[in-house]
Amino acid sequence: MAGKRVYYFMRRKISVYILFLMPAGFLHAQQHLVDSIRNELTQQMPDSNRAMSMMRLAVDYEAIDTAKAYQAYRDAIKFANEKNLYYQLGRTWQNQSFLFSTAANYQQAIVSLDNAIANYRKSDHPKAQQWEANAYNDKANVLKTKNDFQGAIAYYLKSVSLMEKFKLAGNLAGKYLNLSIVFGDIGENLKQIEYAKKAVSAAKNGGTRQEHFMAYYVLANAYNMQNDGRLAKTALDSSRIFFDETDNLDNIDILFGYYLISAQVFKVLNQPDSAFYFFRKSYEVSNKHNYGYGKAEAQLQMGAVAILQKKYEEAEKHLLSGIEEAKTINYYGILDEGYKYLSDVYAVRGRYKEAYEYFQKYKEVNDSVVSMDSKKYGKELEKKYETEKKDAQLLIQRVQIQRKNTLNYFLIGGAVLLLVISVLSYRNYRQKQKLQQQRINELETEKQLTATEAVLKGEEQERSRLAKDLHDGLGGMLSGIKYSFQTMKGNLVMTPENHQAFERSMDMLDSSIKEMRRVAHNMMPEALVKFGLDTSLKDFCNDINQSGALRVTYQSIGLENETIEQTTAIAIYRIVQELINNTMKHASAKTAIVQVTKTDGNISITVEDDGKGFDPVILKGRRGIGWSNIQSRIEYLKGKLDVQSEAGKGTSVLIELKA
Repeated sequence: MAGKRVYYFMRRKISVYILFLMPAGFLHAQQHLVDSIRNELTQQMPDSNRAMSMMRLAVDYEAIDTAKAYQAYRDAIKFANEKNLYYQLGRTWQNQSFLFSTAANYQQAIVSLDNAIANYRKSDHPKAQQWEANAYNDKANVLKTKNDFQGAIAYYLKSVSLMEKFKLAGNLAGKYLNLSIVFGDIGENLKQIEYAKKAVSAAKNGGTRQEHFMAYYVLANAYNMQNDGRLAKTALDSSRIFFDETDNLDNIDILFGYYLISAQVFKVLNQPDSAFYFFRKSYEVSNKHNYGYGKAEAQLQMGAVAILQKKYEEAEKHLLSGIEEAKTINYYGILDEGYKYLSDVYAVRGRYKEAYEYFQKYKEVNDSVVSMDSKKYGKELEKKYETEKKDAQLLIQRVQIQRKNTLNYFLIGGAVLLLVISVLSYRNYRQKQKLQQQRINELETEKQLTATEAVLKGEEQERSRLAKDLHDGLGGMLSGIKYSFQTMKGNLVMTPENHQAFERSMDMLDSSIKEMRRVAHNMMPEALVKFGLDTSLKDFCNDINQSGALRVTYQSIGLENETIEQTTAIAIYRIVQELINNTMKHASAKTAIVQVTKTDGNISITVEDDGKGFDPVILKGRRGIGWSNIQSRIEYLKGKLDVQSEAGKGTSVLIELKA
């Protein structure tokens, strides 16, 4: 786990919610740290230390100014990259991923973590493998946030495997806990228990007091999810040894979760008094911090336990309060249970009208398929309510139903069968229509891509032909003229004025030849054909730097010794060329970063600048030729485009392609 940024998340039959509290004076303390590091950076120090200090500056900026944090990360990455400090570069990329995750920009967070992993693998630093394992764990956390549980499990296992293989020192207990929790998320209870036990063993082997507490706490939750109250209670008792309530008075995520799990364990053990005590403790913690989710859940659970204790008036009071709290914060995940419990209370007390009304509310909120027992229960409540109100009418209806003869049943059955056949026939017809329309859309898309491919290939062929004509034809003619003039010079007698004019003409001719070669090179870079995409992009960025129009930093990961199909390489080169040209024309930027990453068959292109920025919404309306060309090439390569920009805060363009 990566230091202070990794937290434990839990799922149970009842929900556990994590609340992070910012202590008083935190922002002031962060500003003090920022000022301290900025002062430190004005002094002389080794490059490796400077790279780490620049990274810490970016981390400390996060809490007070995210824009400055982004810029500080770019500066730190640029410096470490120029100095080939792979370990420091990996740490900086990894920390930057948390900034993206906080902004819910999960794709950029994953790209940052991939870059961190790539740099750790290049590094010979003694802690590189430890942090590589942490980066796998962080990537798993991001994937879990995106509900990609299979991907999360794969990267959690990679993290654990690396630590076990090389016997790395670190928070192995925490990584086992993450695996246990994610297996619980997907209902793999045996795996959940297996890794919770491993977390306990790892905590015993030199773990901290907090790791001991969390390991037993998660194990208790895992047993509880299997309704094994005896083992859950044993694990809970072990966690209590390492639990200090006074040390966690302001830590609602620990207190609320611990009390709630304790209550649930006692509920499974059929000890309602103890369960009610801990549900009340969880409510008091939630009420102290005005934590709406906790107040709603605790009150509804107290109502459920009061039902078991047959304290129906008290149950009604808690359930009504919990329902109102849940409705206020739109907490539908437990609102349905509240309606169901309240319906049970009214049914037991003979208030069938209210029981039926709340059961109907329960059915409306409940998204899952209602079980047969619930259907039967609902009909019984409805029957009791209707009986209470319309006894005579129901009696008449029963007599009429009993007088139905066999012929009526056959007629109804035949009508239902005919209706079913009609519905199935219509669905079959609609499905065929849908498949045909889908095929038509696929053919149209394929046709558009074919046309785009032809246009792009024709455009590049024409560029190549024009470049050759300029270089071999016009270039040869201009060189011949220059040679002829030089020959004539030796045979002519000129006045000083004519000699000066002659020399100026020769200089202009030299400039024309250079400009012609530059134009030909831009139309079809020789380096792209001979040496590949990586070299040609590096040359292009160097040419921009030498021109003085813009300071461009070029970074590539995974392109070394990689051969990319020429059509794809040309398209990527044109995209980067157009983006940088747009930056120079419109952004008024001083610096830009071009990054191309190739991992697992995917190519990621990022172009960022510190220019004046713009509103990306305008790209959805009228677009210039440049953006149209970029979009056409991306569509041809079946890629994705994401543009992030804001006035005064620069522009970031992310493009993802299949290699």
